[in-house]
Amino acid sequence: MFLQFFIWGGWFVTLGTFLASNLGASGGQIGMAFSTQSWGAIIAPFVIGLIADRFFNAERILAVLHLVGAVLLFQLYRAPDFGTFYPYVLAYMLIYMPTLALVNSVAFRQMSDPALEFSRIRVWGTVGWIVAGLVISFVFAWDSQAMIATGGLRNTFLMSAAASLLLGLYSFTLPRTAPLKAESGNGGLKQMLGLDALGLLKDRSYLVFFIASILICIPLAFYYQNANPFLAEIGVTNPTAKMAIGQVSEVLFMLLLPLFIQRFGIKIALLVGMLAWALRYLLFAYGNNGDLAFMLFTGIALHGICYDFFFVSGQIYTDAKASERFRSSAQGLITLATYGLGMLIGFWVAGQVTDHFAATPGGHDWKHIWLFPAGFALAIFFCFCLAFKGREAVAVQTTV
Repeated sequence: MFLQFFIWGGWFVTLGTFLASNLGASGGQIGMAFSTQSWGAIIAPFVIGLIADRFFNAERILAVLHLVGAVLLFQLYRAPDFGTFYPYVLAYMLIYMPTLALVNSVAFRQMSDPALEFSRIRVWGTVGWIVAGLVISFVFAWDSQAMIATGGLRNTFLMSAAASLLLGLYSFTLPRTAPLKAESGNGGLKQMLGLDALGLLKDRSYLVFFIASILICIPLAFYYQNANPFLAEIGVTNPTAKMAIGQVSEVLFMLLLPLFIQRFGIKIALLVGMLAWALRYLLFAYGNNGDLAFMLFTGIALHGICYDFFFVSGQIYTDAKASERFRSSAQGLITLATYGLGMLIGFWVAGQVTDHFAATPGGHDWKHIWLFPAGFALAIFFCFCLAFKGREAVAVQTTV
């Protein structure tokens, strides 16, 4: 888990800064690069459902994908321009996103009580993401102004390639995780993609939640795509390490979330998550690297509320709404809608807005760039507050 997320955090956080500063990419091109994550999320169910779960041991295909990934990351390190870079990053994300499910599959199959054991394993993924940011900022200072100017961020791909090679080799030593026999009855591709859970959309409250989940991914894309370039451009030192505050926050609020839902209910949790997105971007819009720097760090620290209170609460809500037969399918459907369709739209919008407020003598007009997702999130908040009528009790375990 540590290596799995160290690899991703080792290059994805600084991708926007690298593309803009070293490859001269436009906002639209940066959006294209980030949207490869969405294409990977859309393709991943096919890889896992049609290939990995049926024909190969999960640990072996995990090993092969990470070894191939190491080669592709090395090609990203060598890419001289965006035209060369894009096919490689697309290919890489198409094989990396399936590994997120594979590494979970290997973990779950070795556990007697996943509810108690998995969180202790998964937290090391967050630690890996945090350590990657610390290495980039404090060990090598690749995200310093001087190193950015000389192409230092290119080394993040080399570091991630080495970690991917290590994980690929290590994966061959993981416990044997043979494919499960296909369940009898109907299902197939429809069940694998979560399409048999579409009946949930007949419920008005769930339909409102489903649409809101897609739309809130537009503000989410702005953070992934623009936060690091924003901090670097306004002169924040060690921006990648400081963004790791968001992952620390994510762990803390993950522990508080079950208690919050039990006390206030799922609707309030979802609303708090959406409102946090609007507040975060307002803090980014009006903060600076001087006397208002605390606003920037507060916005970063809100990541735990932004992500956990909406996306994790949404997974809990989906699990509660779906019947036992369709719970896995329902989770697949909401993941495909958010990280697939929602983020795909979001990265395109973020790229267009960034280009619209670019090309000023001092850089980007960050105030107006951040005000767009702030206003968008606030509009979703009010619409959801009025339209969502779900009041079902949702049981959660304190081990989430």
